[in-house]
Amino acid sequence: MPSTEINRVGVVGLGTMGAGIAQVCVHAGIDAVGREVNDELAERGRATIDHYLGRGVEKGRMTQEEKDAALGRLRLTTDLGDLAECDLVIEAVLEELDLKRDVFTQLDGIVNPDAILASNTSALSVTEIAEATAHPERVLGMHFFNPAPVLKLVEVVRTAQTSDEAFEAAYSFAGRIGKEPIACTDTPGFVVNRILIPLLNDCVRVIDEASVSPEDVDRAMTCGANWPIGPCALIDLIGLDVHVHASEALHGALGEERMAPPPRLLQMVEEGKLGRKSGQGFFSYD
Repeated sequence: MPSTEINRVGVVGLGTMGAGIAQVCVHAGIDAVGREVNDELAERGRATIDHYLGRGVEKGRMTQEEKDAALGRLRLTTDLGDLAECDLVIEAVLEELDLKRDVFTQLDGIVNPDAILASNTSALSVTEIAEATAHPERVLGMHFFNPAPVLKLVEVVRTAQTSDEAFEAAYSFAGRIGKEPIACTDTPGFVVNRILIPLLNDCVRVIDEASVSPEDVDRAMTCGANWPIGPCALIDLIGLDVHVHASEALHGALGEERMAPPPRLLQMVEEGKLGRKSGQGFFSYD
């Protein structure tokens, strides 16, 4: 049975989400092993974590000593075998089912019998990922939100085969590292994306259907619905390509037209307008 004591966490993939998750762990005092496919990507992940921890020092949220100690809790590797002693491994690779299933198949033969395996997927079926293992009872979803060090929510997702022990350990761990966990079952989009994606798609459709500018759509929702950020600015923050990918996955799973990405979004992605990360989306960024 999975242990409820999680002292070492593995993170597979140190891109935007994986680096953020690793940062949250080391900042909370947890040893983390970050795995990437090559040394260059691993060092890039460490540099991202170093940068954002450094900003915490600049803003007075932590001391230089605390930052150095946190970074010292991070170990890098290119070998999945180095995650063998981790109590929890969180997968944060690309949103491709076959890739995730391959990672879980390998991890299942590497980690200890009582270790928990979690996917950070935002749109794929955790059940289908778990089926790639011989021990689906220890597999679940831990969906962090971007940016992981800032946003508090973690959707802890259980499948029909996830054991109570594994679920309770993961749920408790999310709270221990300063997050607000919610419990949900493995359904398309879980909670947030099931609600948010069709809503954001509707907001984009209004731009063309009602001849409204992105600025006015955002002003309508911030001033009229008290949203803290407008829908167009939010999609820019998420990344238009990420939002389109999630929309297509939900549309494929549920068949609801509101889930399908609007033509405007598809065109913008084709033009390379991906939002903040590309410098241009609905708005321009320096």
